[in-house]
Amino acid sequence: MNRWSRHRRTTSLLLGSVLTAVTVTACGGGAQGGSEPESVSEKEIRAALEKPTELTVWSWSGSLPDVAEAFEKKYPKVKIKVENVGTAAEQYTKLQNAIKAGKGAPDLATVEYSAIPQYALSGALVDLKRFGFDSLKDEFTPATWDSVNVGDGLYELPLNAGPMALFYNKKTFDKFDIAVPTTWDEYLEAGKKLQKADPEYFISADNGNAGLTESLIWSAGGRPFKADGEKITVDLQDAGSKKYAESYQKLLDAKVLSGVAGWSNEWFQGLADGKIATLTSGAWMAGILKGSVAKASGDWRVAPMPSYDGETTTSVNGGGSLAMTEQSDKKLAAAAFLRYVSAEEGADITQATGSFPARAKALAAEKFLGAEDEYFGGQEVNRVFADSLAAVGEGWQYLPYDVYAITIFNDKVGKAYTGEKTLQDGLNAWEQELLKYGKDQGFSVN
Repeated sequence: MNRWSRHRRTTSLLLGSVLTAVTVTACGGGAQGGSEPESVSEKEIRAALEKPTELTVWSWSGSLPDVAEAFEKKYPKVKIKVENVGTAAEQYTKLQNAIKAGKGAPDLATVEYSAIPQYALSGALVDLKRFGFDSLKDEFTPATWDSVNVGDGLYELPLNAGPMALFYNKKTFDKFDIAVPTTWDEYLEAGKKLQKADPEYFISADNGNAGLTESLIWSAGGRPFKADGEKITVDLQDAGSKKYAESYQKLLDAKVLSGVAGWSNEWFQGLADGKIATLTSGAWMAGILKGSVAKASGDWRVAPMPSYDGETTTSVNGGGSLAMTEQSDKKLAAAAFLRYVSAEEGADITQATGSFPARAKALAAEKFLGAEDEYFGGQEVNRVFADSLAAVGEGWQYLPYDVYAITIFNDKVGKAYTGEKTLQDGLNAWEQELLKYGKDQGFSVN
């Protein structure tokens, strides 16, 4: 599951018409309240594993079939049917359609952390406190645990994490005698130096990326989104958002960023030949580079993400796990598998595929932290990621329609990357559309 965020960034506009179903008036139990379901005991969960059961799981994860196979060997009465019904946008569309229809949803589904509020607030997901899983809090890092809690409910057990870091091409940096930047001001100067030396080289590439924007606002101290039940606040003019916009605008004005579209052939080629010299991204980017830019092995390194004003606060980009749907009529067995995936042997299987873990014990293991990564020149990159995860700023919230927010980002902010408007003007336009959409969905907006 080391590519959650990639799929999130490519979320299709086809979601727009479907997500209008996520209204306050549709909210039932879940985070909105309603009657409290009875809690169940560990004995009941274990007993369910002794009954013939088939669970359906929707997921695009490449490692989940292996996890399911291991679970079936341990609990042979339970069969796990993993269905890849599409990545991110496609799956979310089908899941939302099933929720609207009141039937057809799987027992469990991959839901990224950013999308949890959307489904939790509509009453579509099971609060895992029902199974006593809130007792597992100390098993996970604070940043990921915060991501799976919405209101008073717990809707997933964390599986992976996407702590932000700076991926940089050491070969390019050495060629042009560029020091690794520690602040965004230094990053700007590095970009200028690179462009002056050779106009074909850019410090990075960005033609508009909602997820990156959210993460950079987060690390700047911005908390533009707040959701409290039916009350929604959108403020992309708070101090942190403005700090981000002012800093990033300098990069755009200096034209040190390539306009090549992320995930395009040109983008991968730029990463391979070092002409795109850095990426500020979640830890999952390590797997992308290894898999898609293999010929650049040994050229890349990882450093802490640049800071604002010397602050060490970081943020997260991407990550997700499995959520249980209220439509499931096999909740006890589903709870057992969900826990196995995130808190037991299943998490070890996923970690072995390169997914950055969310479990505290994994991040405390010297074997994991000290692992030398050949692709990154033998660097102990996990230490950099772990330090970043420990420094994630508290209090970030996603909108309960963040999936929709991402789909319209480039419509409202995209012209800032071509110099047709300022970044702050773009963020202001995005804010107004998000407020309007929230109001249309029945939220009380501010």
